[in-house]
Amino acid sequence: MHHKRLVCAVLGAMAAVASAESDVTSLTKDTFNDFINSNDLVLAEFFAPWCGHCKALAPEYEEAATALKEKNIKLAKVDCVDEADLCKDHGVEGYPTLKVFRGLDKVTPYTGQRKAAGITSYMVKQSLPAVSILNKDTVEDFKTADKVVLVAYISADDKASNETFTSLANELRDTYLFGGVNDAAVAEAEGVKFPSIVLYKSFDEGKNVFTDKFDVDAIRSFAQVAATPLVGEVGPETYSGYMSAGIPLAYIFAETQEERDDLSKIVKPIAEKYKGKINFATIDAKSFGAHAANINLKTDKFPAFAIHDVDKNLKYPFDQDKEINEKDIAKFVDEFADGKIEPSIKSEPIPETQEGPVTVVVAHTYSEIILDDAKDVLIEFYAPWCGHCKALAPKYEELASLYANSEFKDKVVIAKIDATNNDVPDEIQGFPTIKLYPAGDKKNPVTYGGARTIEDFVEFIKENGKYKAAVEVPVEPTEEAAPAASEEAKADDHDEL
Repeated sequence: MHHKRLVCAVLGAMAAVASAESDVTSLTKDTFNDFINSNDLVLAEFFAPWCGHCKALAPEYEEAATALKEKNIKLAKVDCVDEADLCKDHGVEGYPTLKVFRGLDKVTPYTGQRKAAGITSYMVKQSLPAVSILNKDTVEDFKTADKVVLVAYISADDKASNETFTSLANELRDTYLFGGVNDAAVAEAEGVKFPSIVLYKSFDEGKNVFTDKFDVDAIRSFAQVAATPLVGEVGPETYSGYMSAGIPLAYIFAETQEERDDLSKIVKPIAEKYKGKINFATIDAKSFGAHAANINLKTDKFPAFAIHDVDKNLKYPFDQDKEINEKDIAKFVDEFADGKIEPSIKSEPIPETQEGPVTVVVAHTYSEIILDDAKDVLIEFYAPWCGHCKALAPKYEELASLYANSEFKDKVVIAKIDATNNDVPDEIQGFPTIKLYPAGDKKNPVTYGGARTIEDFVEFIKENGKYKAAVEVPVEPTEEAAPAASEEAKADDHDEL
């Protein structure tokens, strides 16, 4: 017994030391409000001990807390199993939830990355004013305060330029650090004149200068282009940024870091030529090789290169039997830019006959069937592995039969397409996704969000289709209504990476 007590005492002491060494403060309902009110800026994580994402975040969060300690920026955490009421009071619905507190009355969601460097960078930005006023003694340190910073060199009496820069800084303060210099001598030492903006960065050429007319849109575009590495890296932290950039993305798949580094050097001159027009990035083929299939590449043959026109969702894979060298890739990218390459269309074979009441659509028949301007078309985007899609199938078949045997058989089409094996121009985030393309208005499809009953589908087609087509549904024993489509789809949502 004495031995057990000794072990417990030692373990307890070890836990106390570990807790004492942590720079993340654990909060409870008794300590939360006082802690928030006594600190100007706090990032709080609401977590559950069993949550896998929380466990993955823990070491990154701890590292960020240590890095931010000297800046007096506090990181805290709340165990939502032990403190369920506290988490409920703060609207926590999933784990981990991170929120930025400037007192109890000013709370904003954390929207940064979940790596230590990203958390540190984000919270430093939160701690500073939208624009930090700099002088000859502070500007040098500010240039390297983050991976990307923007410094405006503007005369103090240039009200219009100052207001424009401050407006953009308020908009993008979570993304970049912004500084302002009003001393002409400091601008001259930097080699620029009033008004100018210099974007300093820790990669590529080190800095870029903006000297055009001060306009929020123009500066925003300049910053986005200049802040993107010539050859970056696609991963969970950067994927959404590349997808929202509004320009094509050229992927370089490779299995080793050495290979990715070598290929980056090969394509760098091409990336320089198309900077701001095409983004270039490597991707770890060992971790994310399955993503190659999404841009119509084989998933077992690397290295590989492909261009994804994100805006149009068109894919241009480079021949995987060819070597990736500067000459051939340069020619491929030039031809892509000139519109001389046809996109690769992943499509199942066109059905020889349509069997069953539901019309089977493939990529090669998509325009012919879905965009038939004379017909209302209800289309289900499904995945073969999706359990909700399988559950829907018999009802969807019955719905199709009702219309096929009605006066609207030539005006309404009930269709489906395997969105995993066919390229589709639509944005599909979960399965099943169901849309109605009304006759005469194919540019404005309506996404279905109701219960998955035949009656509700019929009502949806009646309300949103050109022909107001309603069919009579046979009366069946009353059943509990199916969950809303938008809710079920959440369970099957999947990320590209």
